[in-house]
Amino acid sequence: MVSSPPQFRFSQLYLALSFPCLKSIINHYGTHRVGFLFAPIVVTWLLCISSIGVYNIIHWNPHVYQALSPYYMYKFLKKTQRGGWMSLGGILLCITGSEAMFADLGHFSQSSIKIAFTSVVYPSLILAYMGQAAYLSKHHIIESNYQIGFYVSVPERLRWPVLAIAILAAVVGSQAIITGTFSIIKQCSALGCFPRVKIIHTSSKMHGQIYIPEINWILMLLCLAVTIGFRDTKRLGNASGLAVITVMLVTTCLMSLVIVLCWNQSIFLAICFILFFGAIEALYFSASLIKFREGAWVPIVLSFVFMVVMYVWHYGTLKKYEFDVQNKVSINWLLNLGPSLGIVRVRGIGLVHTELVSGIPAIFSHFVTNLPAFHQVLVFLCIKSVPVPYVQPEERFLVGRIGPKEYRIYRCIVRYGYHDIQKDDVEFEKDLVCSIAELIRSETMEPNGRVEDLQKEDEKMTVVGTSSAHAEGVQICEEDEDFTDIAGSSELKEIQSPVYPRKRVRFVLPESPRLDLGARAELQELMEAREAGMAFILGHSYVKAKRQSSLIKRLVINFGYDFLRRNSRGPTYASSIPHVSTLEVGMVYLV
Repeated sequence: MVSSPPQFRFSQLYLALSFPCLKSIINHYGTHRVGFLFAPIVVTWLLCISSIGVYNIIHWNPHVYQALSPYYMYKFLKKTQRGGWMSLGGILLCITGSEAMFADLGHFSQSSIKIAFTSVVYPSLILAYMGQAAYLSKHHIIESNYQIGFYVSVPERLRWPVLAIAILAAVVGSQAIITGTFSIIKQCSALGCFPRVKIIHTSSKMHGQIYIPEINWILMLLCLAVTIGFRDTKRLGNASGLAVITVMLVTTCLMSLVIVLCWNQSIFLAICFILFFGAIEALYFSASLIKFREGAWVPIVLSFVFMVVMYVWHYGTLKKYEFDVQNKVSINWLLNLGPSLGIVRVRGIGLVHTELVSGIPAIFSHFVTNLPAFHQVLVFLCIKSVPVPYVQPEERFLVGRIGPKEYRIYRCIVRYGYHDIQKDDVEFEKDLVCSIAELIRSETMEPNGRVEDLQKEDEKMTVVGTSSAHAEGVQICEEDEDFTDIAGSSELKEIQSPVYPRKRVRFVLPESPRLDLGARAELQELMEAREAGMAFILGHSYVKAKRQSSLIKRLVINFGYDFLRRNSRGPTYASSIPHVSTLEVGMVYLV
């Protein structure tokens, strides 16, 4: 019997500890930048294990191919009974890596994964395990608990090179699991079931290639903690086996629903499917639960912790949304206030950031109730990220009007792709003002932009591009710009401000039918407001449970959700807003 030398075992432990750190560094650069190494490493590893398997089959037991028959599984369970059933938990290690291919759908298509699995991966795994079985059939005595069945079956001269290839293959194989984790976290965050995290898209072509720094480092710390805590491959195998068979069992149950609801097949077919595959997986699942104290408790504890985090965040987010909907200010309330809104309208433009694409947020009514003064031009600004790499400049802004013209209240939805670079505050302010001016001009004539059918509370949103995308549209000229570069004075008409404040602003309109007095007055007021400057109003909500709420609800809202909210990422637009012109309005949500 060939035993593993002590330095070989120490090298395995060192590599197991350094492996998570290496993966955390590699993931930052994205799969598309290091992916050219994946295919050669995986092909080399599969050829390596299949070649070693063929060598062991020929050298030790050429008749081992008979083990492919399911009859021997039945004979094994019949002979060993309870002992054989308990050993099924260890057999799960044979399939705890091959299923990782199906978590890699963010990078490859379904057909490519099917072809690779059936023609390359599966035959290589079968040959590798048959080779180990052939070796073990001639070596029944185990001299050391530290021996690993695969490495002792490798010829001694090839052991170190095979170990190096195995480490590289583990780096590549874990990429599918890490990518799957990133995708699940992103989807849960989009559904409001997980706290907001920073999502970095590493590829402009593949939307599924993302990187989440917080999750990446959490995975690294968990890997190090489990490796240092267990220091035993047997316990690690029990934990991995229970996690894999639980995923398979849940997938089988969900697949039965897909058969009925998505494929429109009979319920009888779904029942037969779940009985056949579910019975086999339930047998393995029950065998894995027996080893709960021997490491299988780790995935259960981790899943419970993440389930609590997701439930607390989703419950708090749901209650906050319900409060927003119930306390949303209606258009009738705004109309009853009159053009001055019942408050003092001071010079300038007020940008109220909100996540609502319709209606008026409760934070606005809270502000004007406690401080009865606001800017002469009011804009409800909503910044949305869409699942495309880039948004064309001519489709950036979605602008509409709230209430009658004399109210001077607008809504603007700004759309960014996940690879768009947000402009600085000066350029953004200019594009925003130009988009509003273009809306005012287009209302007096045939619209030259597309109009979307968003009829929400008498609001009609118009797609307006940036000032650079529409050279023939409304342009804005400030004191430090060369206004003559935009177009010749013979082809353009100007509306100039008669006063001379600290910043002079002019709108340049293309040759078009004459504007009516109302549109000219509205553009004049918009220019004066732009000259006075912009103020960014951010709503900061504090969610608190009512006093009559139950103890569990108070713990979840006041402590759990509040802790997650304070330690999660804020809105993406908050970091690009100039702090000098920012005003935060706090409001307590009693849910």
